[in-house]
Amino acid sequence: MPDLESEQIPALVETIHFIAICGTGMGALACMLKKMGYKISGSDQNIYPPISDFLNQQNIVVSRGFSPAHLAHKPDLVIVGNAVSKENPEVQEMISKGLNYCSMPQAINRFVAKKKRKLIITGTHGKTTTAAILTWILFIAGLDPSYIIGGILTDFNSNYRLGKGNYIIIEGDEYDTAFFDKGAKFMHYNPFAAILTSVEFDHADIFADLDHVKQTFADFINKIETDAGLMIFDNDGNISEVIKGAKCHISKYGKASDSLWALDKVDTKGAYTIFSVLKHGKPYGQFKTSLIGTHNLYNALACIGVADQLGISKEFIKQALLTFGGVWRRQQIRGVINDIIIMDDFAHHPTAVRETISAVKSFYKEKRLVAVFEPRTNSSMQDIFQHVYPLCFDQADLICIRKPPLLKKIPPGKRLSAEKLVADIQKRGKNAHYFNDTGDIIQFLLKKALPGDIILIMSNGGFDNIHTRLLNKLENYYNQ
Repeated sequence: MPDLESEQIPALVETIHFIAICGTGMGALACMLKKMGYKISGSDQNIYPPISDFLNQQNIVVSRGFSPAHLAHKPDLVIVGNAVSKENPEVQEMISKGLNYCSMPQAINRFVAKKKRKLIITGTHGKTTTAAILTWILFIAGLDPSYIIGGILTDFNSNYRLGKGNYIIIEGDEYDTAFFDKGAKFMHYNPFAAILTSVEFDHADIFADLDHVKQTFADFINKIETDAGLMIFDNDGNISEVIKGAKCHISKYGKASDSLWALDKVDTKGAYTIFSVLKHGKPYGQFKTSLIGTHNLYNALACIGVADQLGISKEFIKQALLTFGGVWRRQQIRGVINDIIIMDDFAHHPTAVRETISAVKSFYKEKRLVAVFEPRTNSSMQDIFQHVYPLCFDQADLICIRKPPLLKKIPPGKRLSAEKLVADIQKRGKNAHYFNDTGDIIQFLLKKALPGDIILIMSNGGFDNIHTRLLNKLENYYNQ
């Protein structure tokens, strides 16, 4: 898919309607277009914070549910989210009326990213955090970047920004684009520079196997122009395979001695991680950050490499990493009650679960780590990772596993067994427990949580608002 506007986008557009507006990227784009002066409307089945809050702040009216009546005003353009099918009633009305329509990436190219240099961050893991770090570096350097990212940056309290600078940072998603375009979203972007953090099997609802995933990433890399730069992690065998057809300039980051950028000495001091960086094997600089975990230091390292290539000074990079406030739901501390820390994280893939637990345990060495996990994605609820998940909790001291809440979406013969997962974790000598619902977990933690604990809650969904409910229960318990 070329990096061009859709022929179905007319030259003159004033009114735009979003079908499935409450998706993270769709909501961000809607707000951006409203700020640019377009008249925006939208609809969705589920309207929920924080996206609904952003839409309200921009005075964008969102209709609940999908109905042909939502298109009665005949908008100049309809932007269709990938969450809806061709059978959606608004999609059917859009087609029958002959309305102009496009996908979210096509709209980003036409209205937001046109004439800007695109910095595309992609990979199975770490996209959001890496994109956020790079955005903050460019902002601190005075480059006034735009961005559209799948998470809320604490520093901006938003997952989007319209800047006047020449750069836009886009989280490049390998997920499909729309019902009329089953290719990956990132295929729509021609990067000025890109980062590839990792390649693993995920999104079992659209990818048949790992080879399918690798081919998709290879297709993206092979289309990157010769004058563009690609920064790749040096310790991922799948990445080594998918770059074989690349014609762009490739730089490596990680630990290898022959990589352009390498992580050197790492230490912790108070609430900060201090790490040294080598460039071409020689000392480049020492950096200080509140990020924790080696995986996040690699994310930061990739951004240092790209920032250096963009001509950003080491001083600006140091300032940005020191002041970077993080991303919502990425090791985000939601509250502290009686020295019990409640931490929220988006981890769901086995690698992300393992690395997140490892990062938190290594930083909070003296604390008891309670890991609470809800398998919720199409991949995590399937049995494909049944024998992998038990290996991911070794560094946790107490483990709570919730029964997957959406198992009906998965065929009976392919479902993850949370009971077996807990049994397999127990066989590894760990203190693990199975729960049917979120309320039972809260009651269990209310009895078991001790001052000094850190309770790490991992899910890609809302987890029945467990964070707030648990904090309230703990507060009431200790205030009695």
